[in-house]
Amino acid sequence: MTRAVSRVVRIGLIAGTLDITENLVFNAFRHITPVQIFQYIASGLTGAWAFHAGMESVALGVAIHYSIALFWTAVYYAASRSMVILIRRPVVCGLVYGAVVYLIMNFVVVPLTRVPHARAAMTLASRVSGVLALLFCIGVTVAVLVRRETMLSRQ
Repeated sequence: MTRAVSRVVRIGLIAGTLDITENLVFNAFRHITPVQIFQYIASGLTGAWAFHAGMESVALGVAIHYSIALFWTAVYYAASRSMVILIRRPVVCGLVYGAVVYLIMNFVVVPLTRVPHARAAMTLASRVSGVLALLFCIGVTVAVLVRRETMLSRQ
């Protein structure tokens, strides 16, 4: 595995773990189980089947979640190779990146999936939680860790 791929995998797994942990904790207060969360993620690919497939769909949801985290990490990492500002200003760029990820995921990607439509509008708490998770768990985490890896590799 090349150094770049190794870095992206390590950073993506950290960011993905922070993101899903926030999601699991937030939803525990709403009495939504980890199984339901991962089945919901899997339903993006499989539709309603995910809610009846047991642990197979949970495993699929985990794989999809981490694949998405790795994708967004790879995008930022690749962009940072040519856009020096992403390394120089990781917190600001991470916040902007997290916001872009949120907008793309929620207003482009999710509508194109097979996720069942919600019966009720998303609550303000859910929206805020989702935005903050992507700003900090994905955006800032990826940006700061990419900067760290870049600085370490220059020594």
